[in-house]
Amino acid sequence: MIKKATVKDATVLAELAIQMWNKYTIKELEEDFCEIISNSNAVCFIKYVNDTPIGFAQCQLRHDYVEGTHSSPVGYLEGIFISKEHQHNGYAKELLHKCELWAKEKGCTEFASDCEFDNSDSFNFHMAMGFEEANRIICFKKKL
Repeated sequence: MIKKATVKDATVLAELAIQMWNKYTIKELEEDFCEIISNSNAVCFIKYVNDTPIGFAQCQLRHDYVEGTHSSPVGYLEGIFISKEHQHNGYAKELLHKCELWAKEKGCTEFASDCEFDNSDSFNFHMAMGFEEANRIICFKKKL
């Protein structure tokens, strides 16, 4: 079962997300998810197996330029996660499909995402799900 998350689900989302975004605290993630869920331009979906949450997807509408796209807004996959023991069962594909349907309902004709340059698992997932690589960049910074 896949459920559209509500603010009441922020803790569940945070407990799943901390496994992927471990540079944050559960409390920080809970606060972020409450904000995201309260935004009509964003959505989170939770995947359940036997009433146990095993994964989630977060997407939103982006109105700024999205690399390789030609329309606005663009549905954007901000994060997707399936716990290790449940991977390779098609659950991430189900979550992605829910996000794409949501974006279509919001008037989007394009859907995009990104991943870190060295994240081969994410890259392979995106390619398997029908995404096309739009561009590769390396960003720089320095302290002043």
